[in-house]
Amino acid sequence: MQPYRVKTITEFLQLRGLPKALHPLISVIDISSITEIPKGPKLLVPNFYMIALKKGFSGLIKVKYGQQDFDFDEGVLSFMAPGQLVGFELEGPIEGQPSGWMLLIHPDFLWNTSLAKKIRQYEFFDYAVNEALFLSEKEEVTINQIIANIEQEYRANIDQFSHNIIIGHLESLFNYSERFYQRQFLTRRITNHQLLGQLEDVLEAYFEREQGLPTVTYIAEALHVSPDYLSSMLKALTGLNTQQHIHQKLIEKAKEQLSTTTLSVSEIAYQLGFEHPQSFSKLFKTKTNLSPVAFRKSFQ
Repeated sequence: MQPYRVKTITEFLQLRGLPKALHPLISVIDISSITEIPKGPKLLVPNFYMIALKKGFSGLIKVKYGQQDFDFDEGVLSFMAPGQLVGFELEGPIEGQPSGWMLLIHPDFLWNTSLAKKIRQYEFFDYAVNEALFLSEKEEVTINQIIANIEQEYRANIDQFSHNIIIGHLESLFNYSERFYQRQFLTRRITNHQLLGQLEDVLEAYFEREQGLPTVTYIAEALHVSPDYLSSMLKALTGLNTQQHIHQKLIEKAKEQLSTTTLSVSEIAYQLGFEHPQSFSKLFKTKTNLSPVAFRKSFQ
């Protein structure tokens, strides 16, 4: 099925049979007003940001973390950047009492503001759907209040201050979301520590059969998570991102070779996939404060 590219918020609302937007570049949709998925394209590629808080849906496919079900069912906050694929397929009819909201932001609304560039630095816009943010009741109240402030501001009479005020609310929304994601990495410690163990297994298996460094994308795919989510989770738990974990494992392998074999530094470098031994020696010294030769001498 070929995805349909949606250029404007107005077009999106028309496709979904929703009320006309009061502002062409920003809109808050009440999810409780959506009682069915209307006919039309099931796969969309919007040209704008979509942030949604969804609650109370039944008859839908359960969200999973990798291959595991999420352990509690509260507000699910998801983030999508322009150009990402959005699906609207349902397992069954919408049942229960769905609630929540969807915030649509066209990039033009951010033009010539500090947020235009900063928004690209929020890694959760690149997290997969199964890596959504699960909010506690207290966190949900905080986020809902910010959304209410945004909606109230653009529904009121727009004046010279409105745009900057809404931009301020958006920055608060993203900063709180970043804080709550850090909380999720820590409170989901058992699941995340299982992922740490799996990361170690994947790296060990790779270095046993391959030469060179695995890419972050390769590691993330092996663990069934997105690259940005994996790096964010590792950073919160260990202080190191995925690339740093890869380097750490490589240094362990190098230390093992330097201390237990008579291979030259160049031979070890080539065996680990480095085209130039100097690059290996530089990385090794950066990580250990010793050159490979000095490290080997410490065992003699």
